[in-house]
Amino acid sequence: MSTSIATFAGGCFWCMVKPFDEQSGIESVISGYTGGYVENPSYEQVCTDLTGHYEAVQITFDPEVYPYEKLVETFWTLIDPTDAGGQFHDRGKSYMTAIFYHDEDQKRIAEESRKRLEESGKFNKPIATKILEAKKFYPAEDYHQHYYKKNPTHYELYSIGSGRTAFQQQNWGSHNE
Repeated sequence: MSTSIATFAGGCFWCMVKPFDEQSGIESVISGYTGGYVENPSYEQVCTDLTGHYEAVQITFDPEVYPYEKLVETFWTLIDPTDAGGQFHDRGKSYMTAIFYHDEDQKRIAEESRKRLEESGKFNKPIATKILEAKKFYPAEDYHQHYYKKNPTHYELYSIGSGRTAFQQQNWGSHNE
């Protein structure tokens, strides 16, 4: 099996793991930090918005089973792509959205996908999600990894309380936990 890497920032990384984690062709989903300039940042540092990092997930996948195009399309259904200041109740740079591309093909696919979403008329505000070159990815602390499995009740309450669940249901007709 040949694998590839995809990296997405979609607000709180807890909510970005489960929708990808158990899909065929997904080898791993790791919560972490990327896009900034501080080496080996901690969660507390990233939350200050002084590191330049986004909360993100890095996905190792088999493109023959789960193509990058499908990952990008799934990503859009997990976020509010028009929110330039964070995601739902989480505000600040560390919660902003971005697709971090690892090669020119991923960049092209992400840009084409964003353009289709912009042209679809689905949202009445501009798409704010950035498409950025991937930088070093730092895995988050162990207690953040697969949070939905370790703390299912708190995870569900967070997803609902943050407004993410309602947004997904309203805009995509589903609840992508």
